[in-house]
Amino acid sequence: MATLPVSAGIGPQPVLPTPAPGLLPTVNIAPATGWPVGVLPQAAPGTRVTAFARGLDHPRWLYVLPNGDVLVAETNAPATPDDGKGIKGWVMGLVMGRAGAGVASANRITLLRDSDGDGVAEFSSVLLEGLHSPFGMALVGDVLFIANSDAVLRFPYHAGDTRIAAPGEKLVDLPAGPINHHWTKNLIASADGKKLYVTVGSNSNVGERGMAAEAGRAAIWEVDIASGAHRIFASGLRNPNGLAWEPASGVLWTVANERDEIGSDLVPDYLTSVRDGGFYGWPYSYYGQHVDERVQPPRPDLVAIAISPDYALGPHTASLGLASSRGTTLPAAFADGMFVGQHGSWNRRPHSGYKVIFVPFAGGRPSGMPVDVLTGFLSEEGSAYGRPVGVVIDKRGALLVADDVGNVVWRISTSEH
Repeated sequence: MATLPVSAGIGPQPVLPTPAPGLLPTVNIAPATGWPVGVLPQAAPGTRVTAFARGLDHPRWLYVLPNGDVLVAETNAPATPDDGKGIKGWVMGLVMGRAGAGVASANRITLLRDSDGDGVAEFSSVLLEGLHSPFGMALVGDVLFIANSDAVLRFPYHAGDTRIAAPGEKLVDLPAGPINHHWTKNLIASADGKKLYVTVGSNSNVGERGMAAEAGRAAIWEVDIASGAHRIFASGLRNPNGLAWEPASGVLWTVANERDEIGSDLVPDYLTSVRDGGFYGWPYSYYGQHVDERVQPPRPDLVAIAISPDYALGPHTASLGLASSRGTTLPAAFADGMFVGQHGSWNRRPHSGYKVIFVPFAGGRPSGMPVDVLTGFLSEEGSAYGRPVGVVIDKRGALLVADDVGNVVWRISTSEH
């Protein structure tokens, strides 16, 4: 049970209490129910929320094409036959099933189009199918890159396309296999279109499978688009997901999920700038140089160089989605900062996350406490109507939110947009 409010684990200097490991992890599942008829999430004052698209199949990630078409990754975890063995595997299977993550992956990218500008997609088409747990998407010129759970693929794309029949060409393999603990692979292109930055989460909670199983993982890769050659850009990131460029500085930022099973108040997930060559502690330490005694053998040499993240987002909030607010037409309070989709906890009592927040920036860095943008995903009884994941700014400056339990893409806008 948490002894601190979630707010204690938010900001540039979060409170980090003494770890409280137990024989069994805290399991506090918000059972997935979907949205009752007539019930909507609550949007921030001065904004409104509407359903951009309904009836999707586990929509998890979003990407907006230059012509305004919206791509949705309808996806879920791939088969990982060796990841469900033992008591812990059985418990995690139960957790994922009750939380709405136990459905088979649709393995497709769906294109949504709002031709009349009314904020509702009236056209839908399967752009790509037969993928392998796709997640991240990025268009560079006339090439659409898709991050499957095991590889980055490239496909030809021309403006206005609603279906791509050409087979994908592999750019680079990604760590996967029969155990693929953090399967979501996101990507973002560099401003010059020459590089992709790809997130690869860890293959365990805190390296309990041995560090050989973590080769190339818990990292952000830099991939050369022309050749597929890659290097580790930053490491020690347990499960980085969202990626965004901070527009004033041009610096890459990410949100990362931190470790479980040392209490409801530890460890805060975080938002951080990403340094080339930087090491962020996992698995040997958390939030900079706070040693995790569970990890053996220790690595004091690595702990000594571990970078503290820029901004904590609360323990077990499962912060996944990330989008710069540049180009938004939401009220002025949202003009400079980052939107974060928080998928919600299973390892905290009481629940945390289950909302979309905005972290204000000033001078290219976080400045002040976060603001709730979209809430109301949990019922009074503690079930989940939905779970927000990917966030993105659409062509008209509204915020789109993928809800993979509600099977909806929500749109937050002002009445004029």
